[in-house]
Amino acid sequence: MDANATTCDVLVIGAGVSGLTLAHALQKRGVDVALVDAGEAPGGVIGTRERDGFLYETGANSALDTTPELNALFDELGILAERRDAGATGSRRFIVRGGKLVALPTSPGAFLTTSAFTMGAKLRLLREPFVAPAAADAEESIADFVRRRLGNEFLDYAIDPFVSGIYAGDPERISVPAAFPRLHALEQKYGSLIGGQIRGARERRQRGETSKNAAKSFSFARGMDTPARALARRLARRESGVRVMSVAPGAAGFEVGALGRGGESVRYRARRVVVAAAAHAAAPMFAASAPALAGALAAVEYAPVCVVVSAFRREDVAHPLDGFGVLVPKRERRRILGTLFSSSLFEGRAPAGHVLLTTFAGGRRNPEMTALDDDVLAQTVGDELAALLGARNALWNEIVRWPQAIPQYTIGHLARIAAVDAAAATLTGLHFCANWRGGVSFSDCIKNGLSLAASLGPAQAPAA
Repeated sequence: MDANATTCDVLVIGAGVSGLTLAHALQKRGVDVALVDAGEAPGGVIGTRERDGFLYETGANSALDTTPELNALFDELGILAERRDAGATGSRRFIVRGGKLVALPTSPGAFLTTSAFTMGAKLRLLREPFVAPAAADAEESIADFVRRRLGNEFLDYAIDPFVSGIYAGDPERISVPAAFPRLHALEQKYGSLIGGQIRGARERRQRGETSKNAAKSFSFARGMDTPARALARRLARRESGVRVMSVAPGAAGFEVGALGRGGESVRYRARRVVVAAAAHAAAPMFAASAPALAGALAAVEYAPVCVVVSAFRREDVAHPLDGFGVLVPKRERRRILGTLFSSSLFEGRAPAGHVLLTTFAGGRRNPEMTALDDDVLAQTVGDELAALLGARNALWNEIVRWPQAIPQYTIGHLARIAAVDAAAATLTGLHFCANWRGGVSFSDCIKNGLSLAASLGPAQAPAA
């Protein structure tokens, strides 16, 4: 054994929201935990930047308040007062239909009068309670599920843009039980989505939870990286700029090899290891020690996404931007997935007399967009914003590229996760906590980090 190795009871690899939350919760429980991460700033794909008085995000722009655990953690970290809920217009969401923005209905009355759906589609909903559920062990795509229960129009103008907004994915490939387990459970338990929503709401109230479609969107006064920075400050043992190269069983748990900030070799010895990194980043760590595990991790799919942040003078955007943003259905044949009205959502995102828009491009729908050079990409997005919002003469654009941005919970994803778990079961003390399992959202990552910390229990005796 390497006498110079850093020792701890639990080594957490990865400083995204999942890893940071987990490490903080373990430390609170008295566990000797250390966290290492290849990046310099905490938060993973979540990051906040400033330019010319604008405040913008490189990843998630907001989160949903779905559980009391979130505010409890923010209060504990001393950042609850910095939380900001979306403005009054945040509940209004637009889709593109026929080349124009149409607000999605937010109430039964609005649904009856909306132009987002035809009368035929509205009447089609009357059949939903009488559609038989699929077999409990069937794995449908969300596209097949929605066609069967709600019809093609709801797939095209509600679910397709929704799936692109969350996963940047293809609804023909996204798995219902993997990506939307509660939707799958509603059908199995109640036989109807409409009936299940009504009865399920009572159960959520009893648990103190809120459904995602009713939850408030929130951010923080200084941006979405506020929790990550607060969590990082609380950790007694955190090292950045450390790239883990190998994780292997050792005499006292695990031997972990890594490269430090200067390229020097560093080693860690831990009784337990939690990998809180992207699956494609975790796979090489096990190439030598557990090839089957490395293969299972490498099989998890990701979608590429480009984030284009655009600043405008208010008078150079014709649309009132009175909503959360706009999602673009595939049927509309546009070059973007959607745009957030960032400065309408939260105060402090743009100077007076200016607005900020955040546009997403690429995904499974248009992966070739991510290969465009910056000038072409900015021009393409600019053309789309001009056509849809009447936005012209951007003051500047910032482009952030994520070649492997969002894990894809496609058909077979649960089997892939089972393969990861089966391969990892041979390495006692190895765990995973990342957004490629258990949900991709900010809130899911926090809940999963807290849950795993509780299950790992108190520290054992320190490693020798």
